[in-house]
Amino acid sequence: MDHLRPPEGCRPGVDCERWIIRGARVIDPASGLDTVTDVFIDKAGIVGVGQAPTGFTTDKVLDATGRWLIPGVIDSWARLREPGQEHKATVESEARAATASGITTVCVPPDTDPVIDTPAVVRLIKRRAQLAGGARIMSIGALTQGLQGKRLAEMVDLKEAGCVAVTNALQPVESLAILRRALEYAATFGILVIVQPQDPSLAAKGCAHEGAVASRLGLPGIPVAAETAAMTQVLALVEETGARVHFTNLSSALAVRLLERAIDDGLPVSGGVSAHQLFLSEMDTDAFDPNTHVIPPLRTLRDRDALREGVARGVISVIHSDHQPHEGDAKAAPFPEVEPGISSLETLLPLTLRLTEEGILPLHDALQRVTSAPARLLSLKAGGIAAGLRADLCLFDREASWTLDADTMLSRGRNTPFHGWDFNGQITHTWVAGRLVFQRASQP
Repeated sequence: MDHLRPPEGCRPGVDCERWIIRGARVIDPASGLDTVTDVFIDKAGIVGVGQAPTGFTTDKVLDATGRWLIPGVIDSWARLREPGQEHKATVESEARAATASGITTVCVPPDTDPVIDTPAVVRLIKRRAQLAGGARIMSIGALTQGLQGKRLAEMVDLKEAGCVAVTNALQPVESLAILRRALEYAATFGILVIVQPQDPSLAAKGCAHEGAVASRLGLPGIPVAAETAAMTQVLALVEETGARVHFTNLSSALAVRLLERAIDDGLPVSGGVSAHQLFLSEMDTDAFDPNTHVIPPLRTLRDRDALREGVARGVISVIHSDHQPHEGDAKAAPFPEVEPGISSLETLLPLTLRLTEEGILPLHDALQRVTSAPARLLSLKAGGIAAGLRADLCLFDREASWTLDADTMLSRGRNTPFHGWDFNGQITHTWVAGRLVFQRASQP
């Protein structure tokens, strides 16, 4: 595989590229476009679909006959480990793994070291992303200072520095009064708040879904109530404050029902799910595979199917990776003691498209959950293929088939439960802001 390392973005007259991508099947779920045509790129953006602008010329012409051109994938929740845990992964390693997987934008939660609670840290991450090249890295700012749950972070400053949202990740807020003030503040300034609902007292030190499988294996369980109790509290505060809240990493059937009821009641809420929750269940923990230790835990088949149905009906609008790369030692311990998380950048798009193969979602709907839907959620000028949008694109060879081999993953983290899974289709080229940042070896 060949990776190119331009700086993120485009400086007109310096490093902009003009491209003609000719003869691809262009699929844009945002507009419903699905046709064989040409796409024209200039100055980091799409300047024409089907017809070139007057006077447009370039020697960068790519024959994409027989392949799909789709919007670059937007991963709304992924940890890259830098700054603070570079022994696990770096911005450079994960940004390159992302572009090889069709991901052009990665949004990172603030539980880094230092925490993303000041504009200086936002600028640090942006600079490292620019030096690394590859996918665009966007920060999600901290809801409270140091994620300690006591004092509100300067959310407006974080938004002005480029943060797409704020969150306290999995760290608890000290009281509902503080959370209420945070939501009031966010609502006043139109800031999106992302919540991973989990009550710390109910989750305690659990590592698996509280149920028959965990009991048989002797594993401490996390009940569904840990998710739904926290979610219910936040929904009550949303009703009072009017804050826009996105619930990420949902894992249970009851959470889907709570979300649907809130949406039907007109509350400004939405939901997201990690791709692995749509394919795995508590049964996959039966072999004590440390790569199935995730938070929230893998729940019952009934929960998995309810999540799938929620995605299919649009109750859950976004699919993300919840990427958490680990070094080998972090997963080399008894199941309850290993660090939770999956290295999942490289399976986000393949698993999402697998939903179409299994008849869960039509193709356009599946692509929407990882492109235009997260773009709309995060107010990004991307996620589609139309003149005036940023040229974040990827070319997809539907005829290619491959098997995921953990040992050859591009991410520094090899911790995946999908080792040995077969997938149909593969990314051949990726553009970020009009620059070709990934080209698979042997591709023209």
